[in-house]
Amino acid sequence: MDILGWTTSIGHLALLLTAAFIAGALNAVAGGGSFLTLPALVFTGVPPVVANATGTVALLPGYMAGAWGFREDMQPPPGLSMRAVVVLSLIGGSAGAALLLFTPDATFRKVVPWLLLAATALFAFGPQLRQWAGKAGHGTPSALKAGAGMLAVAAYGGYFNGGLGILLLALFGLLGQTQLNAMNGMKNLVSALLTAIAVAIYAAGGIVLWPQALVMMVAATLGGYGGARVARQLPAPVLRWGIVATGLVMAGLFFLKG
Repeated sequence: MDILGWTTSIGHLALLLTAAFIAGALNAVAGGGSFLTLPALVFTGVPPVVANATGTVALLPGYMAGAWGFREDMQPPPGLSMRAVVVLSLIGGSAGAALLLFTPDATFRKVVPWLLLAATALFAFGPQLRQWAGKAGHGTPSALKAGAGMLAVAAYGGYFNGGLGILLLALFGLLGQTQLNAMNGMKNLVSALLTAIAVAIYAAGGIVLWPQALVMMVAATLGGYGGARVARQLPAPVLRWGIVATGLVMAGLFFLKG
Protein backbone atom coordinates (compact mmCIF):
# COMPACT_ATOMS: atom_id res chain seq x y z
CA MET A 1 0.00 0.00 0.00
CA ASP A 2 1.32 3.45 -0.94
CA ILE A 3 0.26 6.45 1.18
CA LEU A 4 1.75 9.86 0.31
CA GLY A 5 4.82 8.09 -1.08
CA TRP A 6 5.15 5.81 1.94
CA THR A 7 4.95 2.11 1.15
CA THR A 8 3.54 0.02 4.00
CA SER A 9 1.59 -3.17 4.64
CA ILE A 10 -2.00 -3.35 5.82
CA GLY A 11 -0.77 -4.85 9.10
CA HIS A 12 1.66 -2.01 9.77
CA LEU A 13 -0.98 0.58 8.92
CA ALA A 14 -3.48 -1.06 11.27
CA LEU A 15 -0.86 -1.16 14.03
CA LEU A 16 -0.04 2.54 13.70
CA LEU A 17 -3.70 3.58 13.59
CA THR A 18 -4.60 1.47 16.64
CA ALA A 19 -1.59 2.68 18.62
CA ALA A 20 -2.35 6.31 17.78
CA PHE A 21 -6.04 6.02 18.72
CA ILE A 22 -5.31 4.43 22.10
CA ALA A 23 -2.42 6.84 22.70
CA GLY A 24 -4.66 9.83 22.05
CA ALA A 25 -7.23 8.55 24.54
CA LEU A 26 -4.55 7.68 27.10
CA ASN A 27 -2.98 11.13 26.84
CA ALA A 28 -6.35 12.76 27.43
CA VAL A 29 -6.85 10.73 30.62
CA ALA A 30 -3.45 9.98 32.14
CA GLY A 31 -0.61 10.65 29.72
CA GLY A 32 1.89 8.14 28.39
CA GLY A 33 0.57 7.81 24.86
CA SER A 34 4.07 8.05 23.41
CA PHE A 35 4.89 4.68 24.89
CA LEU A 36 2.40 3.23 22.41
CA THR A 37 3.32 5.28 19.36
CA LEU A 38 7.10 4.96 19.81
CA PRO A 39 7.31 1.14 19.82
CA ALA A 40 4.68 0.89 17.09
CA LEU A 41 6.77 3.08 14.80
CA VAL A 42 9.99 1.27 15.72
CA PHE A 43 8.30 -2.07 14.95
CA THR A 44 7.54 -0.82 11.43
CA GLY A 45 11.24 -0.03 10.88
CA VAL A 46 11.55 3.61 11.98
CA PRO A 47 14.76 4.52 13.94
CA PRO A 48 14.06 5.30 17.66
CA VAL A 49 14.87 9.03 17.69
CA VAL A 50 12.91 9.63 14.49
CA ALA A 51 10.09 7.46 15.87
CA ASN A 52 9.96 9.61 19.01
CA ALA A 53 9.69 12.82 17.00
CA THR A 54 7.20 11.38 14.51
CA GLY A 55 5.00 9.95 17.26
CA THR A 56 4.99 13.28 19.06
CA VAL A 57 3.84 15.04 15.90
CA ALA A 58 1.05 12.49 15.52
CA LEU A 59 -0.23 13.15 19.06
CA LEU A 60 -0.42 16.95 18.76
CA PRO A 61 -4.01 17.07 17.43
CA GLY A 62 -5.01 14.61 20.17
CA TYR A 63 -3.70 16.99 22.83
CA MET A 64 -5.68 19.82 21.26
CA ALA A 65 -8.83 17.72 21.10
CA GLY A 66 -8.33 16.59 24.70
CA ALA A 67 -7.96 20.19 25.89
CA TRP A 68 -11.19 21.12 24.08
CA GLY A 69 -12.93 18.17 25.70
CA PHE A 70 -12.03 19.54 29.17
CA ARG A 71 -12.74 23.19 28.26
CA GLU A 72 -15.44 23.62 30.94
CA ASP A 73 -13.07 22.60 33.74
CA MET A 74 -9.79 24.27 32.75
CA GLN A 75 -8.08 26.56 35.26
CA PRO A 76 -4.39 27.26 36.04
CA PRO A 77 -2.78 25.76 39.16
CA PRO A 78 -2.11 27.89 42.26
CA GLY A 79 0.90 30.18 41.85
CA LEU A 80 0.59 30.55 38.08
CA SER A 81 -1.59 32.64 35.78
CA MET A 82 -2.84 31.27 32.48
CA ARG A 83 -0.45 33.61 30.64
CA ALA A 84 2.51 32.32 32.65
CA VAL A 85 1.53 28.72 31.90
CA VAL A 86 1.42 29.46 28.16
CA VAL A 87 4.77 31.30 28.06
CA LEU A 88 6.62 28.74 30.19
CA SER A 89 5.20 25.87 28.16
CA LEU A 90 6.52 27.35 24.92
CA ILE A 91 9.95 28.20 26.34
CA GLY A 92 10.41 24.83 28.02
CA GLY A 93 9.16 22.89 25.02
CA SER A 94 11.62 24.71 22.77
CA ALA A 95 14.56 23.97 25.07
CA GLY A 96 13.69 20.29 25.42
CA ALA A 97 13.20 19.77 21.69
CA ALA A 98 16.53 21.41 20.92
CA LEU A 99 18.24 19.18 23.49
CA LEU A 100 16.75 16.03 21.90
CA LEU A 101 18.50 16.78 18.64
CA PHE A 102 21.89 16.43 20.38
CA THR A 103 21.19 13.63 22.89
CA PRO A 104 22.58 10.08 22.30
CA ASP A 105 19.99 7.29 22.14
CA ALA A 106 21.61 5.44 25.06
CA THR A 107 21.20 8.40 27.41
CA PHE A 108 17.67 8.96 26.14
CA ARG A 109 16.64 5.40 27.01
CA LYS A 110 18.25 5.29 30.47
CA VAL A 111 16.71 8.43 31.99
CA VAL A 112 13.07 7.94 30.92
CA PRO A 113 11.99 5.12 33.31
CA TRP A 114 13.39 6.97 36.34
CA LEU A 115 11.49 10.12 35.43
CA LEU A 116 8.27 8.15 34.98
CA LEU A 117 8.69 6.36 38.29
CA ALA A 118 9.40 9.58 40.20
CA ALA A 119 6.45 11.39 38.62
CA THR A 120 4.08 8.54 39.42
CA ALA A 121 5.18 8.52 43.06
CA LEU A 122 4.72 12.29 43.32
CA PHE A 123 1.22 12.06 41.89
CA ALA A 124 0.24 9.11 44.09
CA PHE A 125 1.39 10.82 47.29
CA GLY A 126 0.64 14.38 46.23
CA PRO A 127 -2.17 14.95 48.80
CA GLN A 128 0.01 13.72 51.68
CA LEU A 129 2.93 15.87 50.52
CA ARG A 130 0.72 18.96 50.33
CA GLN A 131 -0.64 18.26 53.82
CA TRP A 132 2.88 17.87 55.20
CA ALA A 133 4.00 21.07 53.48
CA GLY A 134 1.08 22.97 54.97
CA LYS A 135 1.90 21.74 58.48
CA ALA A 136 5.52 22.69 57.96
CA GLY A 137 4.40 26.23 57.20
CA HIS A 138 5.34 26.31 53.52
CA GLY A 139 1.82 27.01 52.27
CA THR A 140 1.19 27.62 48.60
CA PRO A 141 4.37 27.50 46.47
CA SER A 142 5.69 30.88 45.33
CA ALA A 143 5.27 32.00 41.75
CA LEU A 144 9.03 31.50 41.28
CA LYS A 145 8.95 27.87 42.44
CA ALA A 146 5.77 27.14 40.50
CA GLY A 147 7.28 28.70 37.38
CA ALA A 148 10.51 26.73 37.75
CA GLY A 149 8.55 23.49 38.07
CA MET A 150 6.45 24.28 35.01
CA LEU A 151 9.53 25.18 32.97
CA ALA A 152 11.32 21.95 33.93
CA VAL A 153 8.36 19.73 33.06
CA ALA A 154 7.78 21.57 29.78
CA ALA A 155 11.44 21.03 28.86
CA TYR A 156 11.03 17.31 29.59
CA GLY A 157 7.96 17.25 27.35
CA GLY A 158 9.86 18.83 24.48
CA TYR A 159 12.69 16.37 25.03
CA PHE A 160 10.62 13.19 25.27
CA ASN A 161 6.84 13.16 25.28
CA GLY A 162 6.45 9.81 27.05
CA GLY A 163 4.97 10.18 30.51
CA LEU A 164 4.46 13.94 30.11
CA GLY A 165 0.91 13.70 31.41
CA ILE A 166 2.05 11.91 34.57
CA LEU A 167 4.67 14.61 35.23
CA LEU A 168 2.20 17.44 34.65
CA LEU A 169 -0.41 15.90 36.92
CA ALA A 170 2.23 15.38 39.61
CA LEU A 171 3.32 19.02 39.31
CA PHE A 172 -0.22 20.37 39.47
CA GLY A 173 -0.92 18.21 42.51
CA LEU A 174 2.14 19.51 44.33
CA LEU A 175 1.19 23.09 43.50
CA GLY A 176 -2.10 22.56 45.32
CA GLN A 177 -4.55 21.81 42.52
CA THR A 178 -7.03 19.17 43.68
CA GLN A 179 -9.80 19.00 41.05
CA LEU A 180 -8.78 16.23 38.65
CA ASN A 181 -10.81 17.45 35.70
CA ALA A 182 -9.19 20.89 35.97
CA MET A 183 -5.79 19.20 36.20
CA ASN A 184 -6.52 17.11 33.11
CA GLY A 185 -7.67 20.17 31.17
CA MET A 186 -4.47 22.06 31.95
CA LYS A 187 -2.41 18.94 31.25
CA ASN A 188 -3.79 18.74 27.73
CA LEU A 189 -3.42 22.47 27.13
CA VAL A 190 0.23 22.54 28.26
CA SER A 191 0.94 19.36 26.28
CA ALA A 192 -0.53 20.92 23.13
CA LEU A 193 1.46 24.13 23.52
CA LEU A 194 4.87 22.61 24.21
CA THR A 195 4.34 19.87 21.62
CA ALA A 196 3.46 22.44 18.95
CA ILE A 197 6.71 24.33 19.42
CA ALA A 198 8.68 21.07 19.71
CA VAL A 199 7.18 19.83 16.43
CA ALA A 200 8.44 22.95 14.67
CA ILE A 201 11.95 22.27 15.96
CA TYR A 202 11.78 18.56 15.09
CA ALA A 203 10.67 19.48 11.57
CA ALA A 204 13.50 22.01 11.20
CA GLY A 205 15.93 19.29 12.31
CA GLY A 206 14.59 16.90 9.66
CA ILE A 207 13.65 14.08 12.06
CA VAL A 208 9.93 13.78 11.27
CA LEU A 209 8.46 11.20 8.86
CA TRP A 210 5.41 13.11 7.69
CA PRO A 211 3.43 10.32 5.94
CA GLN A 212 3.33 8.22 9.12
CA ALA A 213 2.69 11.27 11.29
CA LEU A 214 -0.24 12.48 9.21
CA VAL A 215 -1.90 9.06 9.10
CA MET A 216 -1.58 8.65 12.87
CA MET A 217 -2.85 12.18 13.56
CA VAL A 218 -6.38 11.26 12.52
CA ALA A 219 -6.63 8.33 14.92
CA ALA A 220 -4.97 10.23 17.77
CA THR A 221 -7.41 13.14 17.43
CA LEU A 222 -10.43 10.85 17.65
CA GLY A 223 -8.94 9.07 20.64
CA GLY A 224 -8.02 12.31 22.41
CA TYR A 225 -11.48 13.85 22.27
CA GLY A 226 -13.27 10.62 23.16
CA GLY A 227 -10.92 9.92 26.07
CA ALA A 228 -11.42 13.40 27.53
CA ARG A 229 -15.21 13.19 27.46
CA VAL A 230 -15.20 9.73 29.06
CA ALA A 231 -12.74 10.79 31.77
CA ARG A 232 -15.04 13.63 32.87
CA GLN A 233 -17.62 11.03 33.90
CA LEU A 234 -15.26 8.85 35.98
CA PRO A 235 -15.18 9.05 39.80
CA ALA A 236 -12.09 10.90 41.03
CA PRO A 237 -10.61 7.92 42.99
CA VAL A 238 -10.94 5.64 39.97
CA LEU A 239 -9.27 8.18 37.72
CA ARG A 240 -6.49 8.92 40.23
CA TRP A 241 -5.49 5.29 40.78
CA GLY A 242 -5.88 4.52 37.10
CA ILE A 243 -3.31 7.23 36.44
CA VAL A 244 -0.97 5.78 39.09
CA ALA A 245 -1.31 2.28 37.60
CA THR A 246 -0.58 3.64 34.13
CA GLY A 247 2.58 5.33 35.37
CA LEU A 248 3.85 2.21 37.13
CA VAL A 249 3.22 0.02 34.10
CA MET A 250 4.99 2.44 31.76
CA ALA A 251 7.99 2.75 34.07
CA GLY A 252 8.25 -1.03 34.43
CA LEU A 253 8.12 -1.58 30.69
CA PHE A 254 10.80 1.04 30.07
CA PHE A 255 13.05 -0.63 32.67
CA LEU A 256 12.53 -4.01 31.00
CA LYS A 257 13.45 -2.55 27.62
CA GLY A 258 16.72 -1.29 29.13
